[in-house]
Amino acid sequence: MASHGMNRGTELTRRALAGVALGALLVAGVPHARAADAPPLPAAAQTINIIDVGGALALTQKGFEDYRKAHADRVTKFNYTKAPAPELAGKIKAQQDANHLDIDIVLTGLDGLAAGIDQNLWLKLDPDFGSKLPNLDANYLPAALDMHKLGQGYGVTVVYYPSGPLIEYAPERVKDVPTSAEGLLAWVKAHPNRFMYARPANSGPGRTFLMGLPYILGDKDPKDPVKGWDKTWAYLKELGQYIEYYPSGTGVTMKQLGEGSLDMIVSTTGWDINPRVLGTVPKSAKVGTLKGFHWVSDAQYLAIPKGIAPDHLAVALDVIAFMMTPHAQAYAWDEGYFYPGPAVKDVPLSMAPKESQDAIAEYGRPEYDALIKNNKIETPLEPNTMVAAFHKWDEEIGSGKTK
Repeated sequence: MASHGMNRGTELTRRALAGVALGALLVAGVPHARAADAPPLPAAAQTINIIDVGGALALTQKGFEDYRKAHADRVTKFNYTKAPAPELAGKIKAQQDANHLDIDIVLTGLDGLAAGIDQNLWLKLDPDFGSKLPNLDANYLPAALDMHKLGQGYGVTVVYYPSGPLIEYAPERVKDVPTSAEGLLAWVKAHPNRFMYARPANSGPGRTFLMGLPYILGDKDPKDPVKGWDKTWAYLKELGQYIEYYPSGTGVTMKQLGEGSLDMIVSTTGWDINPRVLGTVPKSAKVGTLKGFHWVSDAQYLAIPKGIAPDHLAVALDVIAFMMTPHAQAYAWDEGYFYPGPAVKDVPLSMAPKESQDAIAEYGRPEYDALIKNNKIETPLEPNTMVAAFHKWDEEIGSGKTK
């Protein structure tokens, strides 16, 4: 699903280009005490390699390309590649060990970032490169700042959303819509193999469902999956008896809901809106929450691996600084993929491209504003704890049933 951003035109008006140039000037800022940490920009333009493991390229590629157009003296080309999040850390570590790093910027969710923190793969960006990335804390939306802090300075939060967990269903097939965890379990028992969620280690909705259940079920400690989630693990084991298998990505669940082989899935704001925009899921699909619902927010980060060449590091830092300007952030509204999307303050939908405004006007849900305003937004688990939760889920819930 996230690949749809690859095919869109990136035509710019003169006014947008002027905004790019101005944004770059504003971001450059005034050097201060930490300026020596950032290498000088190179004399020759560089080819910069970006890997996306979380789907955020759909929200950021136009921003990257705007940077390239405004700064042809710094970037000749961006090369974009994609990989599954669980493969990221191993791929980068192998390149670092071989002293042959060909990845400059990583676009990743907290899962990939956490695995890299665990293996000491990333450069510390904040505060070590504060001269290139000024005022991050002051510019972030409050919940995006919480996500940024969770990244421990190794990643810069580039897009953010309150996420989920939401239940998405086909209203023509689901008449008795569950409104509680008990109700969901009863529904799934009565309709085996008609409900599904994807493996949490590689799925935003799967991950938010896993981390949202402890709040819904009133578990002892929602931040401790090993000692505080007795109700959650018991619930997931029982639920799993009526789930045929766990796919390795969210897209499979959306496709099957759209085709009619599933009636209900786990979703998030973005995974609800965007597949309906794209036609994967019918526009008529509905969403709901379960009693005791808290949002568990999600974000995508920009990270830089250790071992990057100085010329590439200088440009990569400049690119990341540009991606935090309101101009680049406005693209994050996209077609609802990470709704709302922008991580920084004062980037209203009216700043987004017209196609974003039109898509959200038609496929967005008015009730989301109230749900975001009236329900607590929790941060996900700390990186190491999240890795532990994924391992436990893989061993105790998904073992033998993950495809």
